[in-house]
Amino acid sequence: MKNIYEVDLLPEEAFEDATFQQSVLNKLSLPAGDFFVRPLRRSIDARGRRVIVKLQVELIPRGLQTPLIEYKRDYLDVSKASSVIIVGAGPAGMFAAIRLIELGIKPLIFERGKDVQSRRRDIAAINKHQVVNPDSNYCFGEGGAGTYSDGKLYTRSKKRGDIKRIMEILVAHGAKEEILYDAHPHIGTNKLPLLVAELRKSILDAGGEIHFNTQVVDFLLREGEMKGVVTQDGSQYEAGAVILATGHSARDIFELLSKKGILIEAKPFALGVRVEHIQNVIDRSQYHCANDRGEYLPASSYALVHQAKINGKERGVFSFCMCPGGFIVPAATNPGEVVTNGMSPSRRDSKYANSGIVMSVEENDYRAFAKHGPLAGMYFQAAIEQRACEAGGKTQVAPAQLLADFVSKKTSTNLLETSYQPGLTSVMMDDVLPAFIADGLRQGFKNFGTKIKGYLSNEAQIVGVESRTSSPVRIPRDKETLEHLQVKRLFPCAEGAGYAGGIVSAAMDGERCAEAVAKMYFGKH
Repeated sequence: MKNIYEVDLLPEEAFEDATFQQSVLNKLSLPAGDFFVRPLRRSIDARGRRVIVKLQVELIPRGLQTPLIEYKRDYLDVSKASSVIIVGAGPAGMFAAIRLIELGIKPLIFERGKDVQSRRRDIAAINKHQVVNPDSNYCFGEGGAGTYSDGKLYTRSKKRGDIKRIMEILVAHGAKEEILYDAHPHIGTNKLPLLVAELRKSILDAGGEIHFNTQVVDFLLREGEMKGVVTQDGSQYEAGAVILATGHSARDIFELLSKKGILIEAKPFALGVRVEHIQNVIDRSQYHCANDRGEYLPASSYALVHQAKINGKERGVFSFCMCPGGFIVPAATNPGEVVTNGMSPSRRDSKYANSGIVMSVEENDYRAFAKHGPLAGMYFQAAIEQRACEAGGKTQVAPAQLLADFVSKKTSTNLLETSYQPGLTSVMMDDVLPAFIADGLRQGFKNFGTKIKGYLSNEAQIVGVESRTSSPVRIPRDKETLEHLQVKRLFPCAEGAGYAGGIVSAAMDGERCAEAVAKMYFGKH
């Protein structure tokens, strides 16, 4: 029988590695040396005037502790096995590849971008020289959008066993063990590249293939079946099935699907801005501290939601991808557009906090783009990004406005310092955002100002636009088999197909698609 206890500690007790074990044993009135303390769950409770850390721990007799994870990097050699093509090397694609290898199938990954190390130069070029490489940027390249634009491992999924497996694979490839028990696990954009490179090593060592700088430009379709892909140099590759795991920004793939007559459909998404505060403002409110959060507490975050009234109808306005101690980054995938996203390093030690504040967008909102059929939302999204670029001076400089000025519809004569490296220019954000979104955001910000002290002021600013919250297109699939509704052997996967957002959810969906392929076409379970 396991010895599991609930324990409340002060931050200096919970986050000080050198004394953590003793602090727990003291709290439980147990002698030192008899037990090893293994954390099972850790979360911060800031509801009271004094912040506490709530822990669930297991006490294991000294000498009997086992490894924290059961997962082993012990893979089959699939170099001579039957193959499956995976388009995209984000978390969905890479975890699909690992799962295929475990099932004795060879993955062939095609990634339009560069390997994770080479991506650094292109990301530096966006930040420093405002040069956007359409194939290698914050969205495209090994590891996908999450690698250089954060590393949050939160998920709303209830499939705890699957989540535990994903976390264990990440730990086996270099992530810290704390992601297994933290309530809001986070790796950090500075740590993810090494982990992604280790995942690649596992795939290659097992006999899988990864083709970087290789864009899929066409599909090989025969008699309603997906037989393979064509790459930009004209090469053709065939395999037993194709897992499409391109991410939410692969507009050329959505265009290709439409051109080939493969069923796709418009999907609701959300659009808005990034709001940036000094982190200390958020800490003082969330942690009820007079000055700063102190040495042990991590940078605080928030989750906010408000139901705005737009033309008599309620519409959700909410925070998205909140980045404590983080930076706003340029996430455009083509010249001529400005897109913002947020990231936090593992230490979350920037002096800034930022979050997407977005409002839900529905099909009726972009009727002006109806001629594009199921791609109407994508063209609406692109038009706003292009407007943001125009307003910023046709570079990666982003349009911005002080927060209280935006709510009051006033021009900002000056802007604040920012974490956004290409820089900001003052504009009336109403000239960039559609009127219904600007209206909804104003209602949301007024409400959020009543929830977090100091939130609604001109000590904060909004930066535009936050438009890539999720895919504006869904590639429909069967709920049970995960196969496309019309095209056999095509498995739309994760965020780019309109399913699963975020690293963990995408990784889980990648595994599910791999298992579905293996079961349907290879007879493997």
